[in-house]
Amino acid sequence: MSYFGTVSFVFVWVGAAVASGGQPLRHVDVFVSGRDGYAAYRIPAVETTPRGAILAFAEARKHNLSDPGEKGQEIDLVLKRSTDGGATWSSMHVIEHSGELWSSANPATVVDRSNGRVWVFYIRCKPGRGTESAHPGTDDVANLARWSDDNGLTWSEPIDHTRVARNMADGQWRISVPGPGGAVQDRKGRLIVPMWRHAPWGNFALVSEDHGRTWQRGSQVSLPQGGDEDQLVELSDGRLLLDMRQQSGPHRWMAISADGGRSWSQPVAGQKTTPVCCAIERYTLKSAGDDRDRILWTGPVGPGRNKLVVRTSYDEGQTFSRECLISEEPAAYSDMTILKDKSVGVLWERADYRFITFTRFDRDFLEPAVAPRQ
Repeated sequence: MSYFGTVSFVFVWVGAAVASGGQPLRHVDVFVSGRDGYAAYRIPAVETTPRGAILAFAEARKHNLSDPGEKGQEIDLVLKRSTDGGATWSSMHVIEHSGELWSSANPATVVDRSNGRVWVFYIRCKPGRGTESAHPGTDDVANLARWSDDNGLTWSEPIDHTRVARNMADGQWRISVPGPGGAVQDRKGRLIVPMWRHAPWGNFALVSEDHGRTWQRGSQVSLPQGGDEDQLVELSDGRLLLDMRQQSGPHRWMAISADGGRSWSQPVAGQKTTPVCCAIERYTLKSAGDDRDRILWTGPVGPGRNKLVVRTSYDEGQTFSRECLISEEPAAYSDMTILKDKSVGVLWERADYRFITFTRFDRDFLEPAVAPRQ
C-alpha cells in the first residue's frame, strides 16, 4: 500500500457551455498528455467516496495513444484525488505498474454502501496481448479487482476474477472487460459490474451478493451483432438498465434485467451517438425524497467524437427529453459521479485525447429556470 503526495498544479480553462446565472462552466484538466512521464492518458472513470473525496482513474499510456496489447505499448492504472469538489487534484498515484510492456487498463468503480469500501475493477494484459491478440483459455488478459477502505488513499492487493469473468473452456472467448465505469450497488446490496467480451462481441454482468467475497457471471445480452463498452444504472423499481456501445449504426443499445444482472431482456435502440464509451448515472430518485426521478447520460452529439452533451430522462431511460451542451470541443469517453452536495461531476476525454477533464454542474444547469416575461 502507498500514499499520495502533495497537491499538483491543475490547468483551468473556460469552455463554451454556460451554467446558471450566465456563468461559463468550469473545466479542470486532471490528466494532461505528456506530463508525469506518460505520452497520453485515456479511459476515465470517476467515483465519489462516502466521505466526499472524488477519485479520478485513468490509463496512463507510456509511449503513445495505442490500446493495450498493441506493439510497444505499456499502460499503468493511475489515480488522482480531489477533496474540494474537483477544484484541485492530488499528485498522481500509480495503482498498478505490471511491468515493461504490460498493460493495466479499463477501470470500473463502485462503492459498497454497507461498509464504505470502494472497488476498482480492471484488466491486466501481458505484453502484446489485448482484445484481438489474447489466447482463449489463458491468462493473457486477467480480470482483477482492488479495494480501498480509506477513501482511495491506499489499495488492497489485486484479487483475480479471471475464471469467473470468462469461460476458460470456450475456444473463442479471448477477453472480458469491465465498463469502463458504470458499476453499481443495487437496493438489495448486490455489487454488479457491467462487462463486455470478445470473441464474439457481447455484454453481460458480474454479480456479487456477499459484498465482493464471491462472484457469479450472468447470461449474455441477445444482440445479433454484439455490443462492447457498457454501463449500468438501477431503475426506480429495482430493475437494471444496461447501456451498450454499438458495433455499427447510429445508436446504442439498451437491455433490462429484472434479476440483478443474471439475465436480460431483448435489447432496444438507445441514444443516438457515434460508437464510443458513454456514461449513464442515477441522479435523483423520488422514493428517496427527491422531487422526481432523473437519469443522466453523457456522450458526444457529433458529428463523430465532438460536442459533449448531458441528457436527462424523466421516464427511467425510455426517453431523454432534455439535452444540455457541456462543450463544443472534440470529446470522446466520459464517466459520471454524483457529489455529496448533489452536483454532477463528469470526467471526460477532451481535445482529441490531449486532456482528461473534470466538469462539475448542478441542477440549475440541467434545468435552467425560465425568466419571467417583462
